Amino acid sequence: MTIAFLTVFATALANANPNIVIIFCDDLGYGDLGCYGSPTIRTPHLDQMADEGLRFTDFYVGASVCTPSRAALLTGRYPIRNGMCSNGRRVLFPESKGGLPDAEITIAEGLRDVGYATMHVGKWHLGIHEGSRPTDQGFDHSFGIPYSNDMDPREGIKHREHAGSQAPPGDGWNIPLIRDNRIVERPADQATLTKRYTEESVKFIRSQAKAENPFFLYLAHTMPHVPLFASPEFHGKSRAGRYGDTVEEIDWSTGQILNTLSELGIAEKTLVFFTSDNGPWLVMNDEGGSAGPLREGKASTWEGGMRVPAIAWWPGTIQPARTPIVANAMDLFTTSLKLGGAEPPSDRVIDGRDLTGLLEGESLPPRTPFFYYHGRELFACRLGPWKVHFQTRPSFGGKPGTTKHDPPLLFHLPRDPSEKRLRPLEGVGEKALAEIEEAVAKHRQTLRPGEPQLE
Repeated sequence: MTIAFLTVFATALANANPNIVIIFCDDLGYGDLGCYGSPTIRTPHLDQMADEGLRFTDFYVGASVCTPSRAALLTGRYPIRNGMCSNGRRVLFPESKGGLPDAEITIAEGLRDVGYATMHVGKWHLGIHEGSRPTDQGFDHSFGIPYSNDMDPREGIKHREHAGSQAPPGDGWNIPLIRDNRIVERPADQATLTKRYTEESVKFIRSQAKAENPFFLYLAHTMPHVPLFASPEFHGKSRAGRYGDTVEEIDWSTGQILNTLSELGIAEKTLVFFTSDNGPWLVMNDEGGSAGPLREGKASTWEGGMRVPAIAWWPGTIQPARTPIVANAMDLFTTSLKLGGAEPPSDRVIDGRDLTGLLEGESLPPRTPFFYYHGRELFACRLGPWKVHFQTRPSFGGKPGTTKHDPPLLFHLPRDPSEKRLRPLEGVGEKALAEIEEAVAKHRQTLRPGEPQLE
């Protein structure tokens, strides 16, 4: 046999039912990693992951806040299709009655049906009631917190004044830590969460490798969402304050995952994808992260709210590169199912595309429009290099209110990612606007909004 044939054969074996690990941060900004230009936060493991893998420059999430973004990732659908977005309450709260509908199909359900072991570790934020919990949505096991770490404050404590505390009860929150629907600690010691999430993830990987099972791990970090906590090994060590401490510990955590895969000899059988749920919480100032060159942040449909860092790592399959291809978190749904040998459901609209060809360096995904939603309203659309804003709204903390634009605002993102230079709506601009308006019209023809879950 030739060396070329053996290489192709080995790659084919690795690509047959590969393990899949998705690492999803909370409020991590586009400019918060070394490989994305941070001058103050040290992320050597993620930088190496980017050097060895595929780093996306134009990767988006399905919403600019937690709950709808997570719903989009796990179902491959814009949140308006399953009711996981709202013009009022933007996310689920502890007293919310709704959650991810049981009828939705998640990555975990699709992969479990074809023999994968599945585990959720970290923040959930898709519902606490029967039918919407992790173990109801395809995960064999779950370990983490049910919603954002700034929810569920203890009565009588001004919890914002205690955000720097490193251990309860001084932190002011009563957030529970839950294992398979059973509370194991309340309040959760948030300074230990990243470390414990990492330990749980490594334990799961080792157990499945020993059993020779394909597995899907969804590691959804609680941070760097405010309040910020880091273990003693990282507390006070970053040049970027508490925010940097938490990001540097997440970098360490990612290194532990990658090293474990390599140690067990399964790195070449595992796709690891690292990204964030939305842009930085800018109103938190030094504790809110950075969108780098992008405009605005969390809760905004400007680029800083929905364009996030993203790195794909798969030794032997993904060749080191940087890609400007427009992709988004919903694509991970379709890609994961295809890699696992499962077919995406055909009884509903799936918005995610299959990125397998891009990851393997064989083909590019078809050019499709990306729609920027704020709650249940379409605010903007990108098609190729062009982005049109039909209406805009600032990040959390900015001047409240929505501004409608007639005529719409047009930007050429590859040349102007900061969205500072408005393009004229004549000539090339007129053609770009017409194509985007046609894409929006086609999208709306397929739209059947789901029953609202967040109100």
